[in-house]
Amino acid sequence: MALQVESVAELRELYRAAEARAARLRLMSVCGRQLALAEVGTSGPILQSCAKRLAFFLGFRTASLLRESDVSGLPVPAPGSTGRVLGTVRIDGLATLEAVSDPEDRETCRLLLEMMGATIDRIDREQRLEFVVGRLFSAQEEERRRVSHELHDGVAQTATALARLLEGSNPGQRDLGGAERSRLAAIARDLVRELRAVIQGLRPTILDDLGLAAGLRALTDGLEAEGYAVAAQIDSDFPAWPPHFETALFRVAQEALTNVRKHAGGPCAVELELVARTGEATGLLRITDQGKGTGQVGPDNRLAQFGIDVMRERMASIGGTLDWRAGKSGGVTVLARFPLPVQP
Repeated sequence: MALQVESVAELRELYRAAEARAARLRLMSVCGRQLALAEVGTSGPILQSCAKRLAFFLGFRTASLLRESDVSGLPVPAPGSTGRVLGTVRIDGLATLEAVSDPEDRETCRLLLEMMGATIDRIDREQRLEFVVGRLFSAQEEERRRVSHELHDGVAQTATALARLLEGSNPGQRDLGGAERSRLAAIARDLVRELRAVIQGLRPTILDDLGLAAGLRALTDGLEAEGYAVAAQIDSDFPAWPPHFETALFRVAQEALTNVRKHAGGPCAVELELVARTGEATGLLRITDQGKGTGQVGPDNRLAQFGIDVMRERMASIGGTLDWRAGKSGGVTVLARFPLPVQP
């Protein structure tokens, strides 16, 4: 009789263990399918649904997912071993993951939280990509508009004036005097200069001819010629840069120095620093001025905000970041960090 009772108890224990395993499998299967289908517009409800299913699995009535990392609850980790927390699952009555008594249940919870973290990270990256692509299109359209205006207002008008002078009042006139020739030559030189300025705006030829370091020095030399006290430090042993890296870094420096001209309140001390050493993982580009700018961009200053956004997009295009901050005693610091390209 005792043997029969013991066998029934074992069967019950095995049945409960099988039910628990089935519940774990159902939780991971259902949530896994939902998370795999999550998109930018649907991720919020899906993540909340997975949090509630986790609460039901642990025997609680409800749960909520908060995109905060400094609150109590079950942390939702980012992929990898960085230790970064992307959110927190709040379950009333459960303070930490260690409070789950069953080791297998605790491991299931940990795996589901990691899956949720991977989904949040994926959705965040997709949102950033959508934003960057949208802003890049805006930047391209703005660049096309600028070139169109420059061609129309500058090159086209100069070319028209040159054509009219060549035609003259008498269509049959062929011989020109020395004064007329000098005047036409001056207009032609202006036309070439304007064309070169437009071409420089599209793609700095100095990058193709001499490289990034020379391009940055050309920018600082131009600023110094206007009376600014410029200190340029370029600490780089990169033999060659990918073209998109060169363009992105050059444009960020160009935009930052343009902002110095506009907002510093006149000639002041300016520092430009580029650090990029082979063997290191990241590099930096820093532009600091000691002018009167506050670093604050109000909602009514759309052009300044657009310039900052463009710089950030430039850095995002090469996997980098850009920080814009006010100095302690005035002025602005633009700090760009970027992953160094792998040399062939």
